[in-house]
Amino acid sequence: MRIVILGAHLVGKTTLAEKLHESLPDYEFYPEPYFELQEMGFVFSEMPTADDYMMQLEYSLKQIVRSDRNAIFDRCPIDLLGYALAVDDTLNFSSIFNKIQNAIKEIDVFVFVPIEEPDRISCSDSNLPELRNNVNDIIGELIDDFEIEVIKVKGSLSERLNQIQNKIQQKF
Repeated sequence: MRIVILGAHLVGKTTLAEKLHESLPDYEFYPEPYFELQEMGFVFSEMPTADDYMMQLEYSLKQIVRSDRNAIFDRCPIDLLGYALAVDDTLNFSSIFNKIQNAIKEIDVFVFVPIEEPDRISCSDSNLPELRNNVNDIIGELIDDFEIEVIKVKGSLSERLNQIQNKIQQKF
């Protein structure tokens, strides 16, 4: 089963993905494309650009294609497209829509970690709170555009993990 965790930054997505991986140790874990690209020597702009996000999106597509059947992804093309659209609202994503659509057909479970009210993780000005809020909203719209079923989690880390595990047991 391929599982993706998507959401804006500072929502607890990575922590949840890592905890889920602990509970499913036989699954391959794919970290955010940003970190893998950075390890390979790619230098991102100080202020993120649409090109930076599109590079990560392309890498995310490759992660999905090369993944094992049992995999957990911290990020996916949908949230990276959300970031690209948030920083460049003139971006025409129709050219990449089909590539994303084809890749996400390989995903069995989508977990969306939205910003909660009250916010569980503070987002200082240096962490771009406006971008975070915009991306959160755009991801919600993209979920509808791609017509995917998501597990929308909330609460503490253990509550979120339980929500995922319960839904997976019901679904499979």
